[in-house]
Amino acid sequence: MTESSRGHSAHERHEGDDTAARLRDRWRETLVAARRGAPGPDPGPYADNLLARWAEPQRRYHTTAHLIAVLDHVDTLAEYAADADAVRLAAWFHDAVYRPDRSENEERSAALAERALPEAGVPDDVTAEVARLVRLTVAHDPADGDADGEVLCDADLAILAAPPKEYAVYAAQVREEYGFVPDDAFREGRATVLRQLLSLPCLFRTPYGAEHWEPRARQNLLTELGLLDR
Repeated sequence: MTESSRGHSAHERHEGDDTAARLRDRWRETLVAARRGAPGPDPGPYADNLLARWAEPQRRYHTTAHLIAVLDHVDTLAEYAADADAVRLAAWFHDAVYRPDRSENEERSAALAERALPEAGVPDDVTAEVARLVRLTVAHDPADGDADGEVLCDADLAILAAPPKEYAVYAAQVREEYGFVPDDAFREGRATVLRQLLSLPCLFRTPYGAEHWEPRARQNLLTELGLLDR
């Protein structure tokens, strides 16, 4: 290894350490707020467990970068939530269990929240709300008036409204996660997902999402669908 490559690796490790430290701080702040003044154990081990899950090697898109993006989008949309801290906890758990070759990821992620959060000192009603929100990410179709559901689902789908180059990276990462699926089968399945999204009356339910994300997201979906069809 050259001196420059060793320096580059050290820089990447330092950046990774900084990112993990910032995420631990965000987790601690959210968990303490969600406890509503009740005592609880050290938040650190819970953060470490979740961050290890988000860093698993089978992930290409559903990584800590996605977690950070969803948390940031929740912060943007927090004014629309009934319980923003519950939504933030749901963001941490919504892809905590992720195996691209399995269909029960959301259910297993919700079950993880139901086990971990009471032990971490979170009241039962908040835990129930977090688990409910995680399960909503199966279909991203919250009921009218479900403020917390609207915020989480909008935050999770915000990548659809990314600039075209960033969206292309996202689409490529999704394909990598499903690398075990043959090309023809992947194209057919992905096209079905895109058409289902485009058939929805609206992709985003919050006023912010409807105004700022909806038009670009639909254009991105149409562009990807056109590429798949060709």
